[in-house]
Amino acid sequence: MQTQPACSESKPVSGAHIAQGFYAKHGKRALDIFAAAAGLLILAPAFAIIAVTIKLESQGPVFFRQTRIGKAGRPFSIWKFRSMSKQSLQNHSTITVAGDDRITTVGRFVRRFKLDELPQLWNVLRGDMSLVGPRPEVPIYVAQYTLEERTVLSALPGITDPSSLAYRHEEDLLAKHDDPESFYRTQILPDKLARSRNYLRNITLYSDLRIILETLSLSFFSKK
Repeated sequence: MQTQPACSESKPVSGAHIAQGFYAKHGKRALDIFAAAAGLLILAPAFAIIAVTIKLESQGPVFFRQTRIGKAGRPFSIWKFRSMSKQSLQNHSTITVAGDDRITTVGRFVRRFKLDELPQLWNVLRGDMSLVGPRPEVPIYVAQYTLEERTVLSALPGITDPSSLAYRHEEDLLAKHDDPESFYRTQILPDKLARSRNYLRNITLYSDLRIILETLSLSFFSKK
């Protein structure tokens, strides 16, 4: 899959807006490596079951890859379990709303419990992502960031973060608007980036563990 450095002409990103404690500079990556490696090993049977059900239900690849923008504006391929029909992969829409008919039956299940995000543990192990950090966006949105918003690119993007928790029902929210893409770009995304900048200024082991545990709790034990 080819990627294009859509942000290559943008101004360089400074790391001055990230917490500078020992955990933020060294411990965070150690936790990422240990947890991602352990997760990939422990969850291997679950990966196999999900992969088989995806293949049995519809034609197409097990995994979905998409270009996102990571640390320092570098593009990378984010991995997910495919949750949409093969034909819909040709649709280049970056927004998904509740009730989207492109989503398969298995896809609805894995998205409900955020299981489609599990392959990103591989991204974490590779060093593309962190367990906790600003969610990576597609190049078209990153190209529109203000200078202040670009500070989120001074750190590795994450599988989850405070904005992921705040907008866990994002698809339902978008479905209420006639132009969900515009609403996302002008209303939701700026708020997400503000939450991410605040997170980066206050990174601690405690905050990361709290976000991880809250993400797991909301994914598997929340009624909605």
